[in-house]
Amino acid sequence: MFWDIIASVLGLTCVFLAGRNSKYNFWVGYLYTTALFVLFMQKNLVASLILQPVSLCINMIGHWRWTHPREEEKSSKDSSALRVSGMGWPERIMAVVTVFVIAGLWGWLLDRLFPLDPHPYLDSCVTVLILVAQYLSAQKKWECWIAWLVVNITQMALHLSVGNYFMPIVCGLYLINGIISLRNWSKLYQNKA
Repeated sequence: MFWDIIASVLGLTCVFLAGRNSKYNFWVGYLYTTALFVLFMQKNLVASLILQPVSLCINMIGHWRWTHPREEEKSSKDSSALRVSGMGWPERIMAVVTVFVIAGLWGWLLDRLFPLDPHPYLDSCVTVLILVAQYLSAQKKWECWIAWLVVNITQMALHLSVGNYFMPIVCGLYLINGIISLRNWSKLYQNKA
């Protein structure tokens, strides 16, 4: 329960800062990733556990991208910051197809290799969705918040199924933050900020 609470507080802080376009979300994200690693190790959620080192790498890349934009990517409000951008329809379709294919294959593999995982397909789906959402966040694509909304809904189901009590509440708060952040980032995208 201790790690559930710690991860919840760190996660809420991290996504709140990200939704407000604050580069400080990455520092909290480093601590959040560590807390999640411990939590998922205790619950035998293998796909989610394996995600944490990858998540840490994406967090580091995002931190660099947000603070070191190329000339054509600079925000109109802050030339030292990456501006919010969007994806085209081919990229969106590719992201959705990628989630279904990789989650299906990963779920199948987990089902055979790690019988302790209570929900290998749901665990894999959440994991792949998180990776896609994190990648889009690291690139500052406004669509990341749509991906995060889907993540939050599927994560609620996963956490409830394994007896985590605080994380589903946190996922509900993430959902509210995601809706607000989607609106905020859509405005930033329109203003090239």
